[in-house]
Amino acid sequence: MKTYKYNELSEAAVWGLVSRNADSNNEIRGAVENIIAEVKANGDDALKAFASRFDKVELDQMFIGKQAIAELANNIEEDVKQAITVAYQNIRKFHETQRAREEKTETSVGVTCWREVRAIEKVGLYIPGGSAVLPSTFLMLGIPAKIAGCKEIVVCSPPQKNGSINGYVAYVAQLLGIEKVYLAGGAQAVAAMAYGTESIPKVDKIFGPGNQFVTMAKTIIQSTTNTAIDMPAGPSEVLVLADETANPKYVAADLLAQAEHGADSQAVLVCTDENILEQSILEVEKQIKTLPRQEIAAKAIANSYAVLVDSLAKGMDFSNIYAPEHLILATEKWSAITDKIVNAGSVFLGNLTPESAGDYASGTNHTLPTSAYAKSYSGVSLDSFVKKITFQHISAEGIRNLGPTVEILAEIEGLHAHKNAVTVRLSDNK
Repeated sequence: MKTYKYNELSEAAVWGLVSRNADSNNEIRGAVENIIAEVKANGDDALKAFASRFDKVELDQMFIGKQAIAELANNIEEDVKQAITVAYQNIRKFHETQRAREEKTETSVGVTCWREVRAIEKVGLYIPGGSAVLPSTFLMLGIPAKIAGCKEIVVCSPPQKNGSINGYVAYVAQLLGIEKVYLAGGAQAVAAMAYGTESIPKVDKIFGPGNQFVTMAKTIIQSTTNTAIDMPAGPSEVLVLADETANPKYVAADLLAQAEHGADSQAVLVCTDENILEQSILEVEKQIKTLPRQEIAAKAIANSYAVLVDSLAKGMDFSNIYAPEHLILATEKWSAITDKIVNAGSVFLGNLTPESAGDYASGTNHTLPTSAYAKSYSGVSLDSFVKKITFQHISAEGIRNLGPTVEILAEIEGLHAHKNAVTVRLSDNK
């Protein structure tokens, strides 16, 4: 990992350092636009062709049904079932707390306003399954969708080599009461859910993380169709802010936990102590040798770096510019700096809180904004699956009280029909 000294970096150098996943030559956009156009034109046939090309599998049908899901789920290990169930319970418990009922407010005498929650009717969940199958993502998306009350939940995941889905994904489908999983991955799955095919229904909003192609597909779909997306959630990333109280062994483990996601992932260490920084890098070199996904992690680490800062405050300045998906405060002094966090997807406090806990089972959601989108997006929550509709009711006293104000404002904007809609009511309710 290359090391930089923050106080020696120019502003331009800092911005260059925090930039990631850029598509400066529009190569990814061009490829994704072609995939979307193919799916839009040819539906299931295009999806089967892409499955053959990208997933190396020939599909007879585009989904796995209830009976096959049950058989696959039944064959997984009991300890795994138990672990998934514990995670399910914790994630559900946390997201249940996000239910909110707002009070009605009388803004003026006789004028009452309020909001009511309605679930998004049709949602699409993309569950990655490339270099790693992620049943945890299925939990993170499926649980709030169920709590919200979405009427139709469409699930897409890349087919395995045997033309089916992973047994762990099947077990999550059982827990959630999902009876069908569609065998489509990548940008083509996003396109299928946005436009609909012979097999896959069109949805109103698409959720789920993925590689740069998936993220680009979601971005294009959001700008060219009526289908919304949760956020741009691309290659995973972590920023660890550490000081002299950090444990280099823990720091290295957290950096590698992100690096093994994919070759395009990024792990950044920001540290106030040069000795801790150097020990952490040595630990990375030591621990990476023991990983089954060593080759993938090594590519990500080659794309990662460390920054030496003068203080935790300076480290937090850099973090807020970077706007990490995951922010780990590897310090015993974390409570003194949490109020300085402005941009982050999810935060892990103290030396005993690994990011892995949030990825799987602490209860918080792991579908989070990447590539500095944490500056403007939140992670997935119950709110992501609902709309909040405003209501108002005006009584006779209310229209007499508020009417003249509306008439004046409509008059100065030159919108006389607006004014008249109030005037005719006032004339009947003097």
